[in-house]
Amino acid sequence: MTRVLVVEDDPQLVRALVINLKARGFEADTATDGARALRLAGEFAPDVILLDLGLPDMDGIDVLHALRVHSRVPVLVVSARRTSDEKIAALDAGADDYITKPFSMDELLARLRASARRVLPAPPGERSLIVTTEDFTVDLPAKKVMRQGRDVRLTPTEWHLLEVLIRNRGRLVGQRQLLQEVWGPAYDTQSNYLRVYMAQLRRKLEADPSHPRHLVTAPGMGYRFES
Repeated sequence: MTRVLVVEDDPQLVRALVINLKARGFEADTATDGARALRLAGEFAPDVILLDLGLPDMDGIDVLHALRVHSRVPVLVVSARRTSDEKIAALDAGADDYITKPFSMDELLARLRASARRVLPAPPGERSLIVTTEDFTVDLPAKKVMRQGRDVRLTPTEWHLLEVLIRNRGRLVGQRQLLQEVWGPAYDTQSNYLRVYMAQLRRKLEADPSHPRHLVTAPGMGYRFES
């Protein structure tokens, strides 16, 4: 059973979320502030976290930063903040997805299921899938990246984008496909997200980010990973 931690201070919304989650077979824990959310995340190791950003004791972005120090648990932000800058800030801080209030319960549950699927164990045939370049090594099953003998810290979104490209290495992956796989169907026109995150990955992985050898752009079409 998938365990969900609902971090939200609106009691009516918490009640609606818990009822809908349990009706669909999820197990649900709740926290009304950031401090309790971090404590429960450490105690119960949820499979997915639904996180409101406007909490009474601390900003949800700070909760994300604290979570990402020790956890890769998928986080779906549920917030009234609507601007692109605010969404990008949450994704940069470690959120896996973002949905704005008010929202459709069916859409939220679909995104929740998608987030939970991203952390399923790798099939046996993929457990030795390690990609090595002259500049860095990516261990897909272990979700680790090493460069010059040191761990490279990627956000969950950066990791998911890199993983999709590596699993299709040598093949062009279209912008729309990447956006749908990494951010979800509602983001399939947000090409600015790709530009931002590809630039971040290149800075972290490429020897010369301005002339990338591995994370290659096909202008107007998409991206390709070359080992």
